[in-house]
Amino acid sequence: MTVLRARGLYKAYGKGDGLVRAVDGVDLDVGAGETVAVMGPSGCGKSTLLHLLGGLDRPSGGAVEVNGRRIDDIGENRLARMRRTDVGFVFQSFHLMEELTAVENVELSALLAGRSPRAARRRALDLLDQVGLADRVRFLPAALSGGQRQRVAIARALSNEPLIVFADEPTGNLDSAATMDVLQLFDRLHEAGQTLVIVTHDSRIAATADRLITMRDGAFVDETRLSGGTTGRLGALLGFEDR
Repeated sequence: MTVLRARGLYKAYGKGDGLVRAVDGVDLDVGAGETVAVMGPSGCGKSTLLHLLGGLDRPSGGAVEVNGRRIDDIGENRLARMRRTDVGFVFQSFHLMEELTAVENVELSALLAGRSPRAARRRALDLLDQVGLADRVRFLPAALSGGQRQRVAIARALSNEPLIVFADEPTGNLDSAATMDVLQLFDRLHEAGQTLVIVTHDSRIAATADRLITMRDGAFVDETRLSGGTTGRLGALLGFEDR
């Protein structure tokens, strides 16, 4: 089952000699439970592509479908509703609300998606336990390490039970130990059947994907089908033992 489809996706900025084709005629199909990694040099259009696919930005041309429904031509209210219920986002810079505790950050997405406060809190606590932060639920982001903040952000992205999780350079601001924790977490999500679209510079996180797409100058230039990782295989690949 295809849960994400893009056809002729195009995004341009500027005019005339200053025209920049950030995304240039991209076609993409992502199946349910599939992990797709997109790699490429800085400025090639990876983040812009992710924002178009997830409804954070509007394309200049082409079409995007999430779960069989066009999202590129719908009104802002419907688009916002789709983002609250169908997708989750993980960003390089975490984008946590600094005045909210870890559990409050995570439950917010579920509340916005329409869950009751009790159900949202229960799911938030469960997710924070799953990402290894059961003892940090009352901490503010400022009291957490970078890796812990990213794990809170991943839990937040999952709190509304999204059809697709989009991750934009999720290990870009992390040290090696925190990167490994996040890699293993994404690998477990993959094994659990969560659909993931990840843009990254990190070949290690790409190793957990089913497909690796290389992007350059706004376009896809290569695609490789991988076997998809398991945590044990990933650990062996990176030279780490499972923790």
